[in-house]
Amino acid sequence: MKHALVGALTIISMLLMPGTALAEQSKRLGPWEVHYNAFNSTLLRPEMAQQYQLSRSETLATVNISVLDAATAGKPAQQVTLSGYVMNPLSQQQRLEFREVIEGDAVYYLAQTRFSNLETLRFFITIKQGDETHELRFHKEFWVN
Repeated sequence: MKHALVGALTIISMLLMPGTALAEQSKRLGPWEVHYNAFNSTLLRPEMAQQYQLSRSETLATVNISVLDAATAGKPAQQVTLSGYVMNPLSQQQRLEFREVIEGDAVYYLAQTRFSNLETLRFFITIKQGDETHELRFHKEFWVN
């Protein structure tokens, strides 16, 4: 249990680290505060990528989303369902397949997608819990490290 909590805190702090490369963003969507970021997978340390079953590649982006219940001072929301896709500048779409990670009190969702150098991807992610559904939209420019 303690090892899982340390692992969760490590990846969350890595994924939500302030700075240009991994700047965290958030949006209020209905009853949720949704924290999200997307970054080049080479920024993950190899042992972290292995632990969370993520691939590392110069042309592979990692998406991290955490959905918090805004009414309970940021405590994790009940489990949500995420689906969505990413669109490149040519309007080609790639489906995102999210994997839920639960470690202690932390709940977050990870997905990966391919990109080309200096490509801006647009993300369209549907978040659903019971009768509540909202769409998170954001864009991010990626480059090969």
